[in-house]
Amino acid sequence: MDLTVIETPDGDRYVDRSAGERGAEAPFFHVYADPAGETRWGYFCGNCETVDNAMDSMGRIECNVCGNIRKPEEWDAAHE
Repeated sequence: MDLTVIETPDGDRYVDRSAGERGAEAPFFHVYADPAGETRWGYFCGNCETVDNAMDSMGRIECNVCGNIRKPEEWDAAHE
């Protein structure tokens, strides 16, 4: 795992650009709280390069800045 350091309001975080989740515009990369990559912290939007995003209970990730979105992992009509 090759981690890149980014600065956030919560301090330095570490982005793994080799692994991520598919998004509509660009991938969402995994972000870790520690340089060893042991504690998962959130996601980094590969489209606008921000950590300002949200995940709902169904696993959908949406970037609050550019609107990049990852569809839910599971979906059925009952969730609408």
